Amino acid sequence: MSPKLRTLLFLVPTIVVTDQASKAWVVRNISPLEPREVIEGFFRLTHARNPGAALGLFQDLPWWVFVGLTFVALGLILHYLSQVRPEDRLSSTALALIMGGAIGNLIDRAINHEVVDFLQFDFGLFIFPDFNVADSAIVVGVGLLLLDVVIHDSEDSAGPSPSSEPGSEGLADGAGRGPSSEG
Repeated sequence: MSPKLRTLLFLVPTIVVTDQASKAWVVRNISPLEPREVIEGFFRLTHARNPGAALGLFQDLPWWVFVGLTFVALGLILHYLSQVRPEDRLSSTALALIMGGAIGNLIDRAINHEVVDFLQFDFGLFIFPDFNVADSAIVVGVGLLLLDVVIHDSEDSAGPSPSSEPGSEGLADGAGRGPSSEG
């Protein structure tokens, strides 16, 4: 089994289960009217419902629009994942985090037509909108994809490696990053 597949099979279910378990705990234990202060003046556990997209945007759209968009996003993630080399752990981790988060929120939308959010940070002048484990996984995954782009752009701008020079017997085409038909 490739590292890419192992990463996917470990992270996606872990994120989905953690997300769903944490949301279920919040629904059972935290009243929407009584948030719990964890770090006074900075971090609290809340019980918020979000029928919209990230940051509460587009709340007037029907729930099934978000379900449909999530399926499109999952299809794109699977397509991109199929292009990632089996040994590319950074891209695999990033995509698995995004996929796990998308599935976690998809479950909420399909069952309840809204997402349970419960993590809230107060930065004094700004209270960050409530979010959940699935949202966190998506944000970290996107951050890792951006890091991957920066790392590989800096490698590409450094010039060709000795193994990719004409006449070299290196691994120029087989060991680098890029699309692969391997899975």
